[in-house]
Amino acid sequence: MKVLLISSNVANTPYTIYPLGMSMIASALKNAGIDVEQRDFLKSDRSLTVLKEELDRIQSNIVGISIRNIDNVNLMNEQRYIDAVTDIVSMVKKNSTAIVVLGGSGFSIMPELILKKTGADYGIVGEGEELLVEFVKNVEKGILPEEKCIRSKAPISGGKIPNALYDPELMKYYLQSGNVASVQTKRGCPCKCIYCSYPVLEGSKIRARDPEAVVDDIQILSEQHGAKLIFFTDSVFNDHQGEYLKVIREMKDRNVNVPWTAFFTPKGLTDDNLELMKQTGLRAAELGSDAPTDTTLKNLGKSFLFKDIIEANDLFVKHGIAVAHYYMFGCPAETRSTVLEGIENIKSLKNSVSFIFMGIRILPDTPLLRIAQQDGLVEKDKDLLDSVYYLAPGVDKQWLEETLTGGFKGMRNCVFPPDALDGSLQFLHKMGYSGCLWDMLLEGKEKRKRHMSYDSK
Repeated sequence: MKVLLISSNVANTPYTIYPLGMSMIASALKNAGIDVEQRDFLKSDRSLTVLKEELDRIQSNIVGISIRNIDNVNLMNEQRYIDAVTDIVSMVKKNSTAIVVLGGSGFSIMPELILKKTGADYGIVGEGEELLVEFVKNVEKGILPEEKCIRSKAPISGGKIPNALYDPELMKYYLQSGNVASVQTKRGCPCKCIYCSYPVLEGSKIRARDPEAVVDDIQILSEQHGAKLIFFTDSVFNDHQGEYLKVIREMKDRNVNVPWTAFFTPKGLTDDNLELMKQTGLRAAELGSDAPTDTTLKNLGKSFLFKDIIEANDLFVKHGIAVAHYYMFGCPAETRSTVLEGIENIKSLKNSVSFIFMGIRILPDTPLLRIAQQDGLVEKDKDLLDSVYYLAPGVDKQWLEETLTGGFKGMRNCVFPPDALDGSLQFLHKMGYSGCLWDMLLEGKEKRKRHMSYDSK
C-alpha cells in the first residue's frame, strides 16, 4: 500500500512556510510501516502537469491532500485557495484510481463544505496521525468508512505527537526562501479569543510534546538541513503552564543555541525567562496583541489590557529582541472613538513593528459567528467558505480604511494594509537575507548580515 501526500498550499507571502503538518502525518505513516512520499504544489511551481508526472511515477493507492488555509484572511486583498485544491483533486481522479483523502487545519474548519466543493472521496477532521494510519490499514483489508468525514473521538496525547519527517528536497526548496524552518512544541489552546479556530481544531487543553523530541527536531533542522531560523508554530509559545520553559531548559542543557522566533502572549513574561530564551537563540517575537484598546481587547475575549502589551513590548526591547504586533480593527464594540484611540496607542509603542488588519474573518463554531448573527451581519445558514468579515455595526468600511491609511501614513514601522511589504520581503529573501525580516523596519536594523543562498553553500 502506497500513500502520496501533497501539500496544496499556494501562499508564498511574506515567505513560504514548510508543510509541517503533512510531514508529521508522513512520520506517523512511516512509523506504522506504510510506504509514504511527500510532494508540494508550490515546489512543483503550481503545475498540475508536474504533479501528474509524480502521480504516474509513484502509483499510489491513496492520495492525501493537506489544506493549510482556506484564504489569506485579508479583507484588503482577498485571496482564496480552495480552487487549487479542487484542481489537484480533479487531476488525481482523472489520472488514477487512488482514493483521495483531504486533511489539514484548513479542511477541518469546514470539512463538509470543502469535501463537497472539491469532489474528494474522504476527509479527516482534526489530528490525522492516528486516523490516517487506521484508514490506510482498513483500506488494505478492503474496509471503507461509512462516513465521508472521519473524526477522532479524542485528541492524541502530547507524547504521541510524532517528530516531523522532514523531506530533504522539500526542506531545501523552503530554505531557499528565508532559511526558516518550523517546529511544533505542543497542541491545544486554552485562550478564549472569540474569533479563533485553534480551540476548535486542537482542543482547549495543552498537550505538550516531549522536550527532548522537540530539541531533536531543532538539531536536525539546524545541523542536517542548515536552517538559519526556527519558527515555533504553537498558537501561543509562552503558555501559562510553563511547558515552553521545559523546551528552553532542554535547549540550554544540551547547549543548543539556534536563532528562533515564536508567537507570544503579553502576559507572564519575566526578565529571567526572557534572558534564558535569549541565551538559547530568541531573536524576534510576534505578539498576538490583536486589539489596541481595552474596550476592544475585552470584546475579543482577551485576558489582558493594553498596558500589558506596552509592558511586554518594552521588556522585549530591553532585552534587544525585535518585536512585531498584529492588530485587527472593526472588532465587536468598535466605534470611531476606539479606532482613533487605537491608532494613537499603536503609534506610542517603542521600537516595534505593527501589522494592521481591517475586519476579522468569521469562521464556523466560533463566538464571533454567533455575534455576527446577532448583529444581523451573517444569516444563520450562511456558507462561510467564501470569506465573510466582521466589521462592527456603526463603523463605516470606507471611513475605517481612510482613517487607518491616514493614521499610519509615513510610518515605516506601522504596516497597513498588512501585506504592503510582501513583495519587498520576498525580494530580500532572494538577495540572501534570512528570517522574517520585518525587524529591518526598526531603527538600526538595516545593516543585517546577508546569508549565502542555500544552493551556494
